[in-house]
Amino acid sequence: MKPIINLEEWLQWYDRINKLFNYDMNEDQRATDILSGLISKSSIHPESMEKFITDKPVLVFGAGPSLEENLYQLQKEKLLEKFSIISVNGATTALLKIVELIPLFIVSDLDGNVEDLLNANRLGSTIVIHGHGDNITQLKKYVSKFVNIIGTTQVKPTINVYNFGGFTDGDRAVFFVASMKPSMIVLAGMDLGQKIGKYSKEKIRSQEEKILKLKICKELLEWLASKVEMPLYNVTGSIENIRRFKNVSFSELVEIVS
Repeated sequence: MKPIINLEEWLQWYDRINKLFNYDMNEDQRATDILSGLISKSSIHPESMEKFITDKPVLVFGAGPSLEENLYQLQKEKLLEKFSIISVNGATTALLKIVELIPLFIVSDLDGNVEDLLNANRLGSTIVIHGHGDNITQLKKYVSKFVNIIGTTQVKPTINVYNFGGFTDGDRAVFFVASMKPSMIVLAGMDLGQKIGKYSKEKIRSQEEKILKLKICKELLEWLASKVEMPLYNVTGSIENIRRFKNVSFSELVEIVS
């Protein structure tokens, strides 16, 4: 299983992101090493999960303002059972409470509702935990409570910790599943605009910083889309178009997966 992008390509993006947010690469690497140690007995290899993704349609749920409406519509059209479901951090809460659905994967840096993440993990979700310089405290506090973990980083990978590309939980989820070569990727709840959804992270330090992160997420998704050949769709219904992701209605999606 190879990432869609190579490490050198990704680190060029990472350098740009660092300059925007003034991150510390050494701290990101330290978090990677800490995560590697914490999951030494609870990690699973990504290749063991490829059978659930490769050549299958995948639906990635972001935690944007449209999430609840998208979930109701997908449930109404009986589309949820047709996809392998990927949940982005706080979107897990909506999946559990609104449609009682356990995602195949949760992608998170543990800044959402950790109890819901743990609950889904106990019920069978594999969690893709990201380590970076700003979440070392959360890693030390919570990682030992999870099972079936895949570790990710935004710097150099190490034992049990991989770099598939991606910055926010949302775009990183898409980079991750794209590496497993699904038959298609569909986005829902991925608004990426000026409004922040109620299922997003529990504490937002800066509205402006969060919106800038969503902008970077959009740019990264567009970059990824230029490098893959699989069909890419978006049912979010947001005014923010993601280039090379075709906006489709729920009825059109029914036809596509039929």
